[in-house]
Amino acid sequence: MKHALRLGAGAVTVSVMTALTACGGTGSGSSSADSASGKKTATIQLAIASAVIGPKEEVATYSVAKKEGFLSEENLDVKTINTDGSVAAVQAVASGSADITPADASAILAAREKGVPVVAVGGLVQNWPWRIATLPGSPIKSAKDLKGKKIGVISLASGSAPYARAMAEDGGLDPQKDVDLIPVGVGSQALSALEGGKVDALALYTQAYTTLELSGKSFDYLQNGPRFDGIRSLTYVVRKDTLSKKKDEITRFLRASYKGLLFSAVNPEAAMRDGYSVYPAILSGQQADARIANDTKILQAWVRTAVPATGEPASWKDWGAVSTEAWTKTGDYMKSSGTITKDPDLTTLWDAGLLKDVNDFDAAAVIGKAESAAK
Repeated sequence: MKHALRLGAGAVTVSVMTALTACGGTGSGSSSADSASGKKTATIQLAIASAVIGPKEEVATYSVAKKEGFLSEENLDVKTINTDGSVAAVQAVASGSADITPADASAILAAREKGVPVVAVGGLVQNWPWRIATLPGSPIKSAKDLKGKKIGVISLASGSAPYARAMAEDGGLDPQKDVDLIPVGVGSQALSALEGGKVDALALYTQAYTTLELSGKSFDYLQNGPRFDGIRSLTYVVRKDTLSKKKDEITRFLRASYKGLLFSAVNPEAAMRDGYSVYPAILSGQQADARIANDTKILQAWVRTAVPATGEPASWKDWGAVSTEAWTKTGDYMKSSGTITKDPDLTTLWDAGLLKDVNDFDAAAVIGKAESAAK
């Protein structure tokens, strides 16, 4: 029966700065009696790469899975902790502070090269989200025009840094000598750096630009080259022994997360309202109705990076799958950007063994629930 329905190689040792969210807790992997069914409810710990102050992956996967009942259907109680970026999120998993996290592939590959015992178990962001942007009318029109320029990145340990270097390399430049990477964060801080001349261009993800564009700003974008097609970004990762000990719980968590993602693709406004409920800090003290239109558009921009680029939701399948070709391209990209120094060993990096069971859910039921959900 079917079930109902971001990073430098040298930064892996960054200490984890964790703070429990309002819905967080302690005690990874415990269980308690489910009062409704008498069954045991498993508890797992989810590491989140940053504070949740906007519409992104935590809304589309965790918040929706929680509010729409997908986690309870799987008899899961998920606790969350916040960390300071993907590198720290991977370290939280490696240290046992968390059971699973969606982290940037660069952090996972760098950790594996250093012998950190983590393994990727399911893809999330599958459509390359990074772009180089300039102010309208800038003389920078292609990657080669970046020579001698300052590029604003989120941080030197984020996925934007290797991307900016790879873009410079695409333009025939030496990414270590011909461009200068300046940490500028995201949002208004990044915009101020660009408009104030501190940097000549920004290297951010699509959703971050969408947020700024909805405030009335506009940008020119450099064209990404074909090398970026198929490179993976956010990917679910666990510790190897956690995968052995909690295979069933991790499978159930991934299944609930992908149900949440499918729901979000079909009804992003309802998903966004679920996000407000789980993470009220997103509202910044405002009323939901005052923010819902723009926040829904921002969430849609993120969801588009995580679902198939073609086809209708009813045709989507193989949630979490990452091909050998995609991993090879990702490894090549990370080598060229200096994140890793050698080809990753896919036999230790990637385990697709859960995905058959992860995909054992009624997608039509999820779609129907999303279509009938109040907006």
